[in-house]
Amino acid sequence: MLISELIEKTGWKPVTKNVDLNTEITGVYCGDLLSWVMGNGEPGQAWITVQVHMNIIAVSKLREFSCILIADGANLPEEIAARAEEEEIAVIETGIPVFETAKKMIEAGV
Repeated sequence: MLISELIEKTGWKPVTKNVDLNTEITGVYCGDLLSWVMGNGEPGQAWITVQVHMNIIAVSKLREFSCILIADGANLPEEIAARAEEEEIAVIETGIPVFETAKKMIEAGV
C-alpha cells in the first residue's frame, strides 16, 4: 500500500508537505525506545510512535522507514516537521492510540 492510499483510507493528517507519498509501505513497526527501534525496525515499514523529538527523523532515515505515524494525539513541532521535509520523510498524525493505529493499519490492508 502506498502512503497516499493509507491517508485516503484513514483520513489521518499528513504534517509534512512536499514529500513523496507514493512510497510503498511494506509493514508496520511500533516502538518508542529509539535504540530498540534502530535495532529491530525494517526498511519500508511504517513506524508508529508517540515520540515527537528530532531524533525520530534520524532513526527513520537510518532504518529507511516508509513513513512515521505519530499516535495518541501527540503533535509534531513545526521545526521537526521542517527537518522531516528536508530529509524527505513523510510524517502523519493519527490522533488515536498506538494499538488502535496498528489495528487501523491492518484493516486498511497493510
